[in-house]
Amino acid sequence: MSKIGIVLLTAGTMVAFAANSLLCRLALREEHIDAATFTSVRLASGAVVLWLLLLLQDRPVRQHGSWRSALALFVYAGAFSYAYLSLPASTGALLLFGAVQATMIGYGFWRGERLGRFQSVGLVVACVGLVALLMPGLSAPSPSGAALMLTAGVSWGIYSLRGRGGVNPTESTASNLIRTLPFAALLSVVMASRSAFDLQGIGYAIASGALASGVGYAIWYRVLPSLKATTAATVQLSVPVIAGFGGVIVLGETITQRLVLSAIAILGGIALVIAGRRSR
Repeated sequence: MSKIGIVLLTAGTMVAFAANSLLCRLALREEHIDAATFTSVRLASGAVVLWLLLLLQDRPVRQHGSWRSALALFVYAGAFSYAYLSLPASTGALLLFGAVQATMIGYGFWRGERLGRFQSVGLVVACVGLVALLMPGLSAPSPSGAALMLTAGVSWGIYSLRGRGGVNPTESTASNLIRTLPFAALLSVVMASRSAFDLQGIGYAIASGALASGVGYAIWYRVLPSLKATTAATVQLSVPVIAGFGGVIVLGETITQRLVLSAIAILGGIALVIAGRRSR
């Protein structure tokens, strides 16, 4: 694959990942669909698309993945949807990304990894940015929405850690998505009394699952072997930024000074941690 192709595919994948936040927020803010149905349709459409892609490549889904990974994936998707009932797309994406990275960095620390000077500074800066974002005030995010999105981030971090180093990541993700369907069905049954959706809402959920998630994952796993580990981690810093600009353009959201300063601190701090890993 050419360098230009790698760059274009990587950029497209980051846009797809950011689109998940925009599609979910757009669907739920306008009340085109309820959070439980959005979650179920997103997971189901993602599973179908990945299964079809593997089938076209003569790579049927075998015994990859696990029920524990599927549960982590489901908790991520469900908490993600319910968080966007109250959070702006930009704030949600920033909280999600921060929680994912904090989970993975914390796991490394628990396993004995020690932070260098710049990494320690970066971690402190990122934590200060997160605290500043969540502090009470007129522009503070909804506490319940923030808690749900942090839960989603931790769950995605756990899912990523469980799948790290896997030989067949696309097959594993497809298998895990299929395994989430019983959990999603149970959620839909429990929340049936609050179910409400229209064709537009279903369309948003399918786009999120099939395109932003299913196709996005497939492209990412294809391009990932061509990227250095540090590059792959660093490029994901763009996702909250893309979601922020998308929120302004597509959803008409306002970017507050608190959000900008917090984003600089959180993303800058994480960048220092990543750069410190490379230097060490």
